[in-house]
Amino acid sequence: MGAEVTSVLSRVQPVSVARLRAQLENPRSRCFFTGQGRSGFVAQMGAMRLVQLGKRAHAVGEATAPSFAKEDVLVVVSASGTTPTSLLYTQQAHDLGGAVCCLTAHPQSPIALLSDPCVIVPVEDSLQLGGVLFTQAALLLLDGIVLALSEGDNALMRRNHANLQ
Repeated sequence: MGAEVTSVLSRVQPVSVARLRAQLENPRSRCFFTGQGRSGFVAQMGAMRLVQLGKRAHAVGEATAPSFAKEDVLVVVSASGTTPTSLLYTQQAHDLGGAVCCLTAHPQSPIALLSDPCVIVPVEDSLQLGGVLFTQAALLLLDGIVLALSEGDNALMRRNHANLQ
């Protein structure tokens, strides 16, 4: 399992990850995250980590998520790049003039074609069930971006970590 994850991460294009990081660190934008199934959990964890950094981040569909505007960023996590609900949100954010970014395994998918940047997570055949390898790699990529954005300031993240649990 570890070898598979390492192999996938070694083939992700660093330029696309750097471009996603740049979108997420823009101080003027709010960051919205979406995905369905396990990808949705990864998206929620990405939003949570950005909140812990003090950013304005939201999971699409949550009751407290505000309206999306043209200065905002939508991050879509979708292995197939065709998930209907995620594709609908992608199209809506694109039509509103906001930035759309994605993590997907399929560079020619509808979500990928509407996204800039698009981080391609190159998963092929896996020993693991279903899309588990994709979600593992996507989670590590998003956590890596958050780690880079934090510049090692774990104290800030600890202060902003949920304490009613």
